[in-house]
This record gives sequence, C-alpha cells and structure tokens, in this order.
Amino acid sequence: MVRLAAVRPAVNAITSARAMSVRGMAKFAQYNWEDPLNMESLLTDEEKAIQETARDFAQTELMSRVTEGFRTEKYDPEIMKEMGKLGLLGPEIKGYGCAGASSVAYGLIAREVERVDSGYRSMMSVQSSLVMHPINEFGTEAQKEKYLPKLASGEWLGCFGLTEPNHGSDPAGMETTATKTPEGWELNGSKTWISNAPHADVFVIWARVVENGQKGKVRGFVLERGMEGLSTEKIAHKLALRASVTGSVFMDSVKVGEDALLPKSNGLGAPFSCLNSARYGISWGVMGALEDATARARAYALERKQFDRPLASFQLVQKKLVDASTASTLGLLGSYQLGRLKGEGNYCPDQISMMKRNNCGQALYHTRVLLDIFGGNACSDEYHVGRHEANLQVCNTYEGTYDIHGLILGKAMTGHQAFAN
Repeated sequence: MVRLAAVRPAVNAITSARAMSVRGMAKFAQYNWEDPLNMESLLTDEEKAIQETARDFAQTELMSRVTEGFRTEKYDPEIMKEMGKLGLLGPEIKGYGCAGASSVAYGLIAREVERVDSGYRSMMSVQSSLVMHPINEFGTEAQKEKYLPKLASGEWLGCFGLTEPNHGSDPAGMETTATKTPEGWELNGSKTWISNAPHADVFVIWARVVENGQKGKVRGFVLERGMEGLSTEKIAHKLALRASVTGSVFMDSVKVGEDALLPKSNGLGAPFSCLNSARYGISWGVMGALEDATARARAYALERKQFDRPLASFQLVQKKLVDASTASTLGLLGSYQLGRLKGEGNYCPDQISMMKRNNCGQALYHTRVLLDIFGGNACSDEYHVGRHEANLQVCNTYEGTYDIHGLILGKAMTGHQAFAN
C-alpha cells in the first residue's frame, strides 16, 4: 500500500513544474474589475446595442435628475415617455410598438436603469412586467390594441394592484371583490404600496370574483383613471424609492363592463406570472445598483487619504471592494443564465425565486458594508451609496421578501411546505 506522504513530494514537484511551464507559455487577459468574468462576451450584438442605449440614457437623462427626484419625491412624466421613445418599455413583447427583444436584453435594461436608482427601475418594471405583460398574456386582442401601444410609448402610465393593507405576503387572503352584475362587474376594495398609482392612467387590478353570492377565483381587471368610485392617494415621506411615486388605490362600487376583465386570467397563477417577470428584472437591477455602489466606493477610496495613504491601500477596504465585486459578478452571471433559460421557455418560478432572493440579499448586504468606506460622508446624498442602500432594503422586501423566497425554495428542495396553507 502506497502511503500518501510518500507520494506527495513527487506530486508537488510535478505540479510546480507544470505551473511554471504554463506561466511561461500562457498569455493572460487583462483583469477588468468592471467585468471580471467577461460577461459581455456572452451577449449578442443586439443585446450589446440595447445595453449601450439604456446606459447612455440612464447616465445622461436619469443621473441628472436623481438627486432632486429623491429629495422631493416628485413625479416627472417625461421619464416614461423618454423610455418609450427608446423602446425600453415592454421590450420582450412582440408587436404593438414594442421591441420584441430577448429576456437577457430586458435584464440589461433593468441593470442600467437601476445603476442610477431603484425607483426608476421600479417605475419601468411595473409598466413592463406588471401592466403590459398581463394585458399581453391574459387580455383580448382589443385590449392589447387599446392599451399596449400607449403604454409602450410612455404616453399612458400603468400600475398593478395586488398588495392590500392586510395582505402582503399572503395574496390568497385578498379582500378586494369583483361582483358579477348584469352589465359587467362591480369592484370594491383597496390596494396599497402601489408604484405609479397616484399618476396612473391604467390600473391592472386583481380581485376575487363573486357570482351568485359565491366567492370564486382571483381574476384581473383593467380600470382607467376617471372611472366613478376609483381614487388614488400618494404615500408621502418614504424613506426609500423616493424618486418614484407610490400610493394607494381605492375602489368604491366601481362599475365596469365585461370588456374590463382579462379573460385568460383565472386564479392567482396569473398575477404570480407577472411577479415572476418583474422579479427576474429585479435580479438584474439590484446588481446594477451594487455595481454603482462598488464603483463609487472604489473611486472614493482611491481619492480619500488617511494616515498619509489612500484608503484603497488598506486591507479591510480592499476586502470590502473585492467581496462586493465578486457578489455582483456571480449574481449577474446567474441572472444571465436564467435569462437564457427564460428565453428558451425552459425555466421554472423557483429559479426566479433563487436569483431574486440571492441578488437582492447580496446587493443590500454589500452596499451596507461599502458605506463604511465613506465614514461620516455616507450620510451625504452627494455620494449616492446611502441612497442605493435605502432603496435596496425595499427591493429585498417587495415582490416576495428574502425569507418568503427562502421558504419557496425550501419547499422546492424538500417537498414540504413550511408556511401556512
């Protein structure tokens, strides 16, 4: 029997010689801290062009507005119209004025917009994934032709009403009702924490239908501003996502015709499919926010000196930067692979839960750590990273909290449901 101790010196010698030989022959690529594993090489030419368009728009048009927008919580309707002109709204939809781009392209757009601010990406995600997607997926041709072109152009703003005051993580407990009438439907109830609601023109509302006094499944309805009994109220003084508007939606005997119903929506699976589309985009977007936080922390560490040395020369600072860069690199590659699977139709919602959970959690954690590099200056909005951190707390919560997605994945792994039925 050969003892491992006797073999190890020979193995070490061979390994060392081979490594020296490889070093002598190999020509290594230059390390690029902004794209460490060269994800750009995986993109198609069209996806690169879309990313460049989104980045140019975000850095020129959105970056110049974000500080004032975050300070004042004011809605600028021109932003959505500008996104619409560039084809950034509903990009995966084919026809109706939409780009018909890949799932990866949609993710790249979300990444570039959220590199500036999560609030702007949230506005865009709601329009694309939570309003245009359900109309396209569950609506009639007449509904698509009526709503999608104006939503794609940004002329109309949309919102998505699922969350209620008493039901966040438990939409099955929905209290909003749509009662069948001879003329159509009557909606009653309220929704809260609804992005875009105070200024929305189009409302995709989810309600439990009531027919002949019996409660049935949750179905989707398209409402329009100006309908009698439909009102909205802005939620002011938020601590995060202040560059976007959020509100409540109230429905007091709102009467609509049969043409307001999204006919192919038939149960909670319909709104969940919308959320899955949005969660996928979020997984890309939060990585953009982390990338921006990393770049800003790196620049600050190189410029700021303490003890006659730049902060970037200290071990603990370098570790913070490297950990954050590694997290965004791996998170983006995960979202990229998910995007390819999604484009092929070869994916499942659990995969989206994994990437939404991982990327939101990692982005929030590392952005919080990066704030330490700024010391007391972390409190100033001049440096932007504190704004990202506040926004990412919300991203880690909405559309399924970090823990809820953990339970979803736990059920997928074990077959046992840990949360209430």
